[in-house]
Amino acid sequence: MMIENVAIIVDDYDLAIQFFVDVLGFQLIEDSASRTNDGRPKRWVVVRPAGSATGLLLAKGDGPDQSRTIGKQFAGRVGLFLRVDDFDAAHARLRAAGVHFLTSPREEPYGTVAVFLDIAGNKWDLLGPSSRDGHDEQY
Repeated sequence: MMIENVAIIVDDYDLAIQFFVDVLGFQLIEDSASRTNDGRPKRWVVVRPAGSATGLLLAKGDGPDQSRTIGKQFAGRVGLFLRVDDFDAAHARLRAAGVHFLTSPREEPYGTVAVFLDIAGNKWDLLGPSSRDGHDEQY
């Protein structure tokens, strides 16, 4: 069993693709026409980091209830975690690309970490390699 995709509700498909692909460096896996459960047109957009098995389904908010959750999917908590091999290089590259970091990097037992916002306003941890064997997280 595995988690294939996790949905992030966004305002605009193309701006979200640009952020995740051009800024974060994810791969665009799929961008195809689809339909809502009641038959209206939508897009099926999946991005994911190279080498990752789990993708992000970029889902455009459909209606006021979904639109109100944009950027609040995790109730103000960090809800997504991006592990990188070279924290300093990734952090510098993302800052140069205009990514908004809420915290400065700090050392934790599970690796160097800094919190940033995605294009929708969701909080992410940028995580460097763990000082432990493997990638044991605190979660």
